[in-house]
Amino acid sequence: MTASIDPTETDDSLDDALLDDDFEGASDDVPLLPATTAALIAAIRWDDAGTSAEHVGLVGAELIAAFVKRLPNGPGVYRMFGKDEEVLYVGKARSLKKRVTSYTRLGGHTNRIARMIAKTRHMEFVTTRTETEALLLEANLIKRLRPRFNVLMRDDKSFPYIVVSGDHEAPAIMKHRGARSRKGQYFGPFASAGAVGRTINALQRAFLLRTCTDSVYESRTRPCLLHQIKRCSAPCTGEISIPDYEGLVSEATGFLSGKSSQIKQGMSRAMQEASDDLDFERAAIYRDRLAALSAIQSHQGINPQNTEEADVFAIHQEGGLTCIQVFFFRTRQNWGNRAYFPRADSTLEPQEVLGAFLAQFYDDKPAPRLILLPIALEDQALLGEALTIKSARRVRILVPARGEKKDLVDHAAANAREALGRQLAETSSQGRLLKGLAETFGLPHPPRRIEIYDNSHIMGTAAVGAMVVAGPQGFVKNQYRKFNIKGTDITPGDDFGMMREVMTRRFSRLKKEHAEGPQAAAVDPDMDAADAGADAADMPAWPDLVLVDGGKGQISAVRAILEDLGIADKVTTIGIAKGVDRDAGRERFIVEGRGSFSLPPRDPVLYFVQRLRDEAHRFAIGTHRAKRKKELVRNPLDEIAGIGTARKRALLHHFGTAKQVSRAALGDLLKVDGISEGIAKLVYDHFHERG
Repeated sequence: MTASIDPTETDDSLDDALLDDDFEGASDDVPLLPATTAALIAAIRWDDAGTSAEHVGLVGAELIAAFVKRLPNGPGVYRMFGKDEEVLYVGKARSLKKRVTSYTRLGGHTNRIARMIAKTRHMEFVTTRTETEALLLEANLIKRLRPRFNVLMRDDKSFPYIVVSGDHEAPAIMKHRGARSRKGQYFGPFASAGAVGRTINALQRAFLLRTCTDSVYESRTRPCLLHQIKRCSAPCTGEISIPDYEGLVSEATGFLSGKSSQIKQGMSRAMQEASDDLDFERAAIYRDRLAALSAIQSHQGINPQNTEEADVFAIHQEGGLTCIQVFFFRTRQNWGNRAYFPRADSTLEPQEVLGAFLAQFYDDKPAPRLILLPIALEDQALLGEALTIKSARRVRILVPARGEKKDLVDHAAANAREALGRQLAETSSQGRLLKGLAETFGLPHPPRRIEIYDNSHIMGTAAVGAMVVAGPQGFVKNQYRKFNIKGTDITPGDDFGMMREVMTRRFSRLKKEHAEGPQAAAVDPDMDAADAGADAADMPAWPDLVLVDGGKGQISAVRAILEDLGIADKVTTIGIAKGVDRDAGRERFIVEGRGSFSLPPRDPVLYFVQRLRDEAHRFAIGTHRAKRKKELVRNPLDEIAGIGTARKRALLHHFGTAKQVSRAALGDLLKVDGISEGIAKLVYDHFHERG
């Protein structure tokens, strides 16, 4: 199948193309094309070519050679598919024909490329107008489809920003993540939510800006606690006039925009003037504000003098792993750093990994005016051109050789080395624990996916089940799941019944969605050690081991469910029973085919299992508390079908509380604006039947 980009088609055509079945199975949380890329690439048209008769039965290099005959010499993107339509690789090319032809050679390939070619069962192509467009599309498809043989980002969370709202007479300062839908001034990105939180706290002390929502602001009749502890100037109750508050906002935005020296000098002069006037209370206020600003800058560590806006990257490879460190500098201030550990073949050179990483990194993030790198990239000029088009301003990519910019890159490189060292130590420790776990419980190999289950409730109320997941990289929190217990035939407090429901729902769905079973999750025997280690971060769907927080009754209920589903032989289950007096360290383990047993008190495997169980318990308790809190504040009117927000508000405004609504006579309900006779009878009958 071949696709082309047609500049004459509309954006609607693009949307239709992107919803084509060819993209089924891709992650829904990553947009296929961000708005800037969608504007650049007018439309994608998929020609109805399909797989012709000449391709039937061909695999590997022979199949690729058959496709080459129909390819153009222009730029584009190609996708290689394996068995069951698995996307193996996404690549871009200045000349599709030349690039794809290179895969038909019998020799000269790395082991990774040779395996990829051998596994290829199908290919698809998109032609583009320029190589820049091909680069943008390639990066987006890689992030969406996550092909096995590409360099992949593992952490793709959006970065947090600080926003000073611009749609209110008294602007608020707050953390923001996601689309910039609200009017205001945005400052960032910051490396983490913690960095944003610390900065906002310091800015509150320095500039006394409000952080409350607009609805809270409108409802205040007296200053809140933040005003009492000198963290807010309380414009909501008139403790400060709006013009004076606007002056504080102007100072805060000036500081965030890089005018920190001028702002601090102004405060210092004001403090001195207050001191000369013997107004020591006002002088102390300026002193505290100056201290808060100094605290912000002291947390930032290295601050460049001549580099106003830049992202600084460094890369370090060791032990088959890669770490890419990025520092964010805005308005000559260090706004934090973050370490990434992309999945990449160990045979790839640093510049190959870094180039692929950068294209994905800026796929849905704004690029600064300057990007500093430790090494030159093969497609450095092309990447700079693509980011310039996306950002609608010039983006320079430099490899500094001396001066302040070189110092920034060297500083990032030192952090990359340290971060990778910590990661290698943690991975090695986790690997040893998984190996010990396999030896202790007689598993055929160290587990790649462990699922741990627990229940939480209070006398059967707000009952929930929880599943946490762990693997070679530690806990995998995006795989955690919660189960609201729905069974009406379960006696309140019946832990066995709850566990049966959780297991039935979990493994029935798993069997339906991944009928191939856990064997498909095993490491491909053709992969070398480096690939296997890199691929271990991709969690298989089926667990190698299931841990249940409970004794013989719990584990019997679990095994009965697995037998009913016909998968008892596919999943290893172990129960963790609390020991005598429920003491930690005296747990009994229930394993099929052997009697219950305990582990030595100082056994590292025992500590590891305790940590897994405690994480499941923590997650279950937290989920239960959230559900219980939600039920405590639930309005009885929410349970009545046909009562929406407007009618509920009318009833509460008329009667005051839901309890008074429940006690109201039918005639009283009819007096409420917007409540018809039918709705009044519905409300009355609901509470009457409950009584």
